[in-house]
Amino acid sequence: MLQSKRQIKESNIIDAAERIFSSVGFKNAKMDDIAVEAGITKVTLYSYMHSKENLYMSITYKALQLLNDEYYLTIDKFKNKSGADCVVALAKTFMDFCESNYLYSEALLEYYAIIRSTSRGEDNSKLSDAMKESISFMKLQNIHNLPFKLTIQEMQRGLDDGSIHPSLDPAIQTIYGWASIIGYVKVISASGQNATPFLKIEPAILKEHHLRTVKHVLTSGVSTT
Repeated sequence: MLQSKRQIKESNIIDAAERIFSSVGFKNAKMDDIAVEAGITKVTLYSYMHSKENLYMSITYKALQLLNDEYYLTIDKFKNKSGADCVVALAKTFMDFCESNYLYSEALLEYYAIIRSTSRGEDNSKLSDAMKESISFMKLQNIHNLPFKLTIQEMQRGLDDGSIHPSLDPAIQTIYGWASIIGYVKVISASGQNATPFLKIEPAILKEHHLRTVKHVLTSGVSTT
C-alpha cells in the first residue's frame, strides 16, 4: 500500500525527532530543533504533531508496533518447537529489541510507567493536557497488552504440550518474567551505545544467565537460587 503524502511527512518528522531525542533526550529536546532537523517550519511541525508529548508518543507507538511484529515473527519461527522454547525465544526477542533500540526501550518503559501510575490510562487527573489530547497515546492503549497476550498464549501452549511445568500460571509468570527483564533493560538503555560491565559482569553474560533462568523456571516450576 502506497503511503499518502501526510503519512510520508509524519514519518519524516518522527525520524527527525528520533535523532534529536536520541542525541539530547526528551526533556532537553526543542521543537525548534526537531523542525530544523525535519526541514520544516515549527508551525508545520505543530500542525502535524500538536505537542512534543504527542510526538514522543508517536515514537512510542512506532516502537510498540515494531516490537509486536518481532513477537509475531518469533512465534512463527518457533511454531514447530515447544511452548517453553517459544517463551524463552520471546524473552530473548524483547531483550534483543531493547539492545538494538535504546530510544525505543526508554520510550516503552516510560509509557508503561505512565499506564501504571494512571490506572491503565483511565485516571486523567495525572495526565498533562497534551497527553490527554495525544492521539498516539490513545492508539497505544489499544495495543499495549499485545506482547503480554502473545506470551501468555505461548505459555498456555507450553502447558498443553507438557514443556512448561503445570504449577505455573501463564499470566502471573508472564508478568513476573517481564518485570525481571526490566532491570536488565534499564541497565543497557541507560548505558546506550557505551554499555559497560556491571560489577565486572558483561551485559551479554547477564542476558545469557537470565534466559537460562527463564528456561529453568518454565520447565521445573522452581526459580533458581
